Amino acid sequence: MKKQHYLLFGLALGALLSFTLLRAPIDRAMVQQAADLIGLEMTETEIDSMLPGLEELRGSYVSIREKDIPNELAPALLFNPLPQGFEADTRQEALYFEIPKKVSLPEKLDDLAFYSIAELSALIRSRQISSVELTEFFLDRLRKHGPTLHCVITLTEERALAQARQMDEELARGLYRGPLHGIPFGAKDLLATRDYKTTWGAMPYKGQMLAYDAAVIEKLEAAGAVLAAKLTLGALAWGDVWYGGKTRNPWNPEQGSSGSSAGSASAVSAGLAPFAIGTETWGSIVSPSTVCGVTGLRPTFGRVSRYGAMALSWSMDKIGPICRTAEDCAIVFEAIRGKDERDGTTVDAAFNYNQKIEPRKLRVAYLKSDFESDYSFREQDSLVLAKLRELGIYPTAITLPEVPEIGFVLSAEAAAAFDELTRSGRDSLLVRQIRNAWPNVFRQSRFIPAVEYIQANRLRTRLIEQTHQALRDFDVFLSPSWSGGNLLRTNLTGHPCVVLPTGFIDGLPASITFCGQLFGEAEVLKLAALYQGHTDFHRRRPEGF
Repeated sequence: MKKQHYLLFGLALGALLSFTLLRAPIDRAMVQQAADLIGLEMTETEIDSMLPGLEELRGSYVSIREKDIPNELAPALLFNPLPQGFEADTRQEALYFEIPKKVSLPEKLDDLAFYSIAELSALIRSRQISSVELTEFFLDRLRKHGPTLHCVITLTEERALAQARQMDEELARGLYRGPLHGIPFGAKDLLATRDYKTTWGAMPYKGQMLAYDAAVIEKLEAAGAVLAAKLTLGALAWGDVWYGGKTRNPWNPEQGSSGSSAGSASAVSAGLAPFAIGTETWGSIVSPSTVCGVTGLRPTFGRVSRYGAMALSWSMDKIGPICRTAEDCAIVFEAIRGKDERDGTTVDAAFNYNQKIEPRKLRVAYLKSDFESDYSFREQDSLVLAKLRELGIYPTAITLPEVPEIGFVLSAEAAAAFDELTRSGRDSLLVRQIRNAWPNVFRQSRFIPAVEYIQANRLRTRLIEQTHQALRDFDVFLSPSWSGGNLLRTNLTGHPCVVLPTGFIDGLPASITFCGQLFGEAEVLKLAALYQGHTDFHRRRPEGF
């Protein structure tokens, strides 16, 4: 049982809520303690005047908690990352992906596991391999290596083989859906699938069945892709520990793969899937992609529908692909992007990834102070700048506005998303119970005043405007993947990024992040593809797989 005397403070002072809402009268001492907790000073007379109103507010809380509020029910207030006067480009041009014309099956079949989507697409279209054969190949690898990496929650074998057979039948009739036709993939297990459990990686939801498919799953299957597995995530999208253990890094299986898109990055890195879908709220694509040495795209906020995805932070959650190459990310992104009436934050914007983009004409910048600081990937990042200069691109040193201390926006929204889990006490079922884990963070977040949450979002508006002004003369800017404040900054402002491998330190991958303008995925991916066309870090593979 939880302690009986958690403070009840009204919305007027920040909604300091108890977990049990016991009906003991609210007295002056309780309010004084609440005021001290959030740093406010009030006289005894002021407190006495508040007591009846706080009792009324508590009654409202009781009423609210009697309602059914499922995770998928979004708040009435929808986050909008667009600066004043900003308009997304909706003029869609013809897309162009570099699908190789001459690709052959490898002498050693295991080498097929590390082919790009573009290469596998060429093999399928030329009928050198069928979708069923390719799907069975990756299902075998998932079965073989999944237990070592702890990266698979559910194999979707029956569904996968049925889809693969359909793709082969369509191709035999001359129907080709595009570069994802017949290509297997994995999905982070916070995306709903109607016929397989969706566990969110967390023990309280281990057997959860949802009666629908997530929008991203729908779109990928419409593009011809074949769902082969539901992959691990850190429980409720934090870290790499789920109810079945810790997901491992293929480059060193003694280490975790980072998170929360832990299984997605691990599986792609080890060649268990050509690509996988991840999500990011604050680093959950960037971090595991870095650790596992793969290429990840975190799209602009509102680019990809989150219908059917577990909600953690309605104003920060984003869905994107984790692949072998930037070109592969572009192929997958084209399939999953777009407006969806079921997600009110989605925006209709063009994605003009085509031959008209000349990467050497892009206006490129880098974050000078971050690159000059002392951090682990500094040498590799400096070599990226040198490579770009060698290719005729000369990044400009810039400074972006400081990020205010408003990261608790995520914690407040996450605590609301899992309010019932906390109040029911079922949060004790989560594997991680340390101070820096969801159960404790959900509880402490109940004491974030509503006023401060709103003030933080007002400062977020200013950050959006200031960042837009600082970047107005550039298409792409480079930043360290982890060091500095840019990871939080761009997750708060909604800007897209591509994280890609840049070398190794003591046998483990390093990475850099290419960030873009809002809805500027095409430019960022083109620059990343240019870099990868002149390096081979993305083609390295971990031993033993």
